[in-house]
Amino acid sequence: MSDTGRMRIGAQLYTVRESCATLEGFAETLKRVADIGYTTVQVSGTCPYPAVWLKEQLRQNGLHCALTHIAPGRLTKETEEVVKEHEIFGCEYVGLGYHPFREEKYEEGYDYFIETYLPVAKRLKALGKYMMHHNHDQEFQYRNGRVILENLQEAFPPDCLGFTLDTFWVQAGGGDPAGWIERLKDRVPCIHLKDYAYGRKMAVIGEGNLDFERILKKAEEAHVRYLLVEQDDCNGEDPFACLRRSYQNLRAMGLE
Repeated sequence: MSDTGRMRIGAQLYTVRESCATLEGFAETLKRVADIGYTTVQVSGTCPYPAVWLKEQLRQNGLHCALTHIAPGRLTKETEEVVKEHEIFGCEYVGLGYHPFREEKYEEGYDYFIETYLPVAKRLKALGKYMMHHNHDQEFQYRNGRVILENLQEAFPPDCLGFTLDTFWVQAGGGDPAGWIERLKDRVPCIHLKDYAYGRKMAVIGEGNLDFERILKKAEEAHVRYLLVEQDDCNGEDPFACLRRSYQNLRAMGLE
């Protein structure tokens, strides 16, 4: 890879969520992640935390929080409070981790998503934050002749909603991760990196079958800022060991 230094490697803490079930464990996890070499994290899957506490823990470990995943109810009902908290610990991107897009159930369907989150995204923009939606494979269902992800791309103004594109889930949905990064240029400041191994298994970066040379090239061209390593399922391995190997492999690819 060439000139990839401006993209920063981060750890998605959902990978080590079992170690973040208490504030004590969360604090120790941040230290262990920093000791691996990560300087950026996404806060997701942890126990509840006071914003001031998180700010101090990040400071102590030389970490920056690039992105969160916030519960849907808080996003819709406590938008201003969520923004205030993000201001305290210095996080620009406010994320929604999952929506099922089950058309047969209104509150889980596409129309509900638009009606509910378009106002939220606009409010977050007005308050100086940027809403991010994290995809799974269901965004590659077809709706009116196009995949849902393409519909979302048009339904939300680019300055109101970005996409935390997940390389594994794009592949699982039948899409091309690098191609979708290219299609979503300037709307993917943060992406999730996880490798895809035979048997639909999540793998350490560089130990599966995804073409990361091409993915990283397209990420650079799409102005991605944060490459967040996530491995929801470590297949019985120590999640911290998986985070370490992914970090080392990405550094070997020329990233920081």
